[in-house]
Amino acid sequence: MSRLHLMLSCLILAGCSSSTLSPDGTPPDIRMHVTEGFAGVDYTVRLDGQSGRLVGEECIAFCDFQDGDVLRVLAPEQVIREMSLAPDGKRLGLITTDDNELIFKEGWSRVEVLDLATGELTRITSQKWRTDHSSPYGWIDDLAWSGDSRALGFAISYDGFASQVWVAEEKDAEWGLQLVSRPEPVTYAGGLAWQGKSRTLCYLGETMARIHVYGVDHVGDNDQGKTKVLAGGDIVTGAFDFDARGGNLTVIFETVTDANDIYTVMGQEKFGRLTRSNPQVDTWKLPQIKHVSWTGADGDECHGILELPPGYTEGDGPLPTIIELHGGPTSSTKYRLRLWIYGRALMAANGYALLSPNYHGSTGYGDAFLEKLIGRENEIEVTDIAAGTRWLIDQGIADPARIGVSGWSNGGYLTNCMIVAEPDMFAPASSGAGVLDMVIQWGTEDTPGHVINFVQGLPWQHPDHYESASPLYGLDKVLTPNLIHVGGSDPRVPPAHSRALYRALKHYLDVPTELVVYPGEPHGLTTHENRLAKMKWDLAWFEKYLLGQGGEPAEGDRPDN
Repeated sequence: MSRLHLMLSCLILAGCSSSTLSPDGTPPDIRMHVTEGFAGVDYTVRLDGQSGRLVGEECIAFCDFQDGDVLRVLAPEQVIREMSLAPDGKRLGLITTDDNELIFKEGWSRVEVLDLATGELTRITSQKWRTDHSSPYGWIDDLAWSGDSRALGFAISYDGFASQVWVAEEKDAEWGLQLVSRPEPVTYAGGLAWQGKSRTLCYLGETMARIHVYGVDHVGDNDQGKTKVLAGGDIVTGAFDFDARGGNLTVIFETVTDANDIYTVMGQEKFGRLTRSNPQVDTWKLPQIKHVSWTGADGDECHGILELPPGYTEGDGPLPTIIELHGGPTSSTKYRLRLWIYGRALMAANGYALLSPNYHGSTGYGDAFLEKLIGRENEIEVTDIAAGTRWLIDQGIADPARIGVSGWSNGGYLTNCMIVAEPDMFAPASSGAGVLDMVIQWGTEDTPGHVINFVQGLPWQHPDHYESASPLYGLDKVLTPNLIHVGGSDPRVPPAHSRALYRALKHYLDVPTELVVYPGEPHGLTTHENRLAKMKWDLAWFEKYLLGQGGEPAEGDRPDN
């Protein structure tokens, strides 16, 4: 009897329609009705040979190929976040937890291995990524089996701390754990995979605003060899894959002159281009993009990405400038042409200088630089950003009377922090989905472990830390006109923060303020219409307060608040 292993996006399987093989002998679609909360949801599952396709998340059902009957549901009370089938087809690697909320909120998941012949479920009992780490929270991702099906790689991400890669390997009926090393200042950036049937474990690693493909030789038996760069240079790699033998490597990357395209790797920094997905870019006047540095907090060297208008040269005089702050904060702005959802590539084209600081807490500049932000939010990174802004003025690039600040998510939070800390530095601000109060954020967001990590405890344990990290308590200092954006259904930074900021500035402090709510949108804007509306709002706002013209988008360009 053949069985199909399905992953369904709910916890309780209520029924499965019976079907027979189609005339050509291939398995048909199976209709499954699933209870999700209080609502019934129908799923169509397409059988594909002997393996099937993985659909959705969270619960595994075993189905007979011949008639579609459900044979068994694995632990309906147990949530399965991610799964990976071993190359020999005998075992499944699983990321599981007892409570769906724990995966998203505080990362309390574990790694288990399911024997498909016996149904035996083995838990990897050692969790050194928690017991040996400064943070108890760790989100597990990126399951990857070795070619010999003996070793299971996975990654642990921590808010505020460097991600780790671990390998669990079976030996003498036990699963041992091994931490995979990374060279400084590389930060793990996803994409975990083994090279064919070898013991070379590969991943995406970020360094100095670039993302490369790295490979660690001879991983296994509690040992590992050297780390090598498989695809490097001035590229930002988004994905990679090997052929079945592990010999040919294909990557997707972007540069300062090209958007995402697919390439074959012919050498460490030699590539053969396979696609040209955005040929229109060849006709554009592109911004000048530079990786720059200045002295930030604690005397540390800080870096960022500077974008200047096409044709701009030294001596042309200072420019209206926007300080663009990235989210995360465990992230960074990359060295690439950013054709992204919030219109940042438009700024240089419209005559602005744009500086994107990679402040303390940013990835790709070493673990110490990243982790210094822990316990120092609304302090150390604020110093970095202010120092980068002053450096840009000193270089004769930024006009000190015409500087704006903008960001989304943690960038929105930092925008709120900056207009409190530096009330005279910025002429306008645009704050997107930004936190105002850390206590409210801990109590309402979908990942409260994020706050607990950075503030180093719970609100009643460190009330002073929660207050010092919250821009709310300094809003009386704000003089900067602020345009506020937020998704109406944002679970990560709930709209209450944005509404409270609007109320405080508009109605109590008499600061020119506009609030734009995008109905039904989550933490990021998902529709073309709303992304375009956001761009138009920002351009109009900056034109008004930096160029002395315009004011707000036309009526037809506004979302329906």
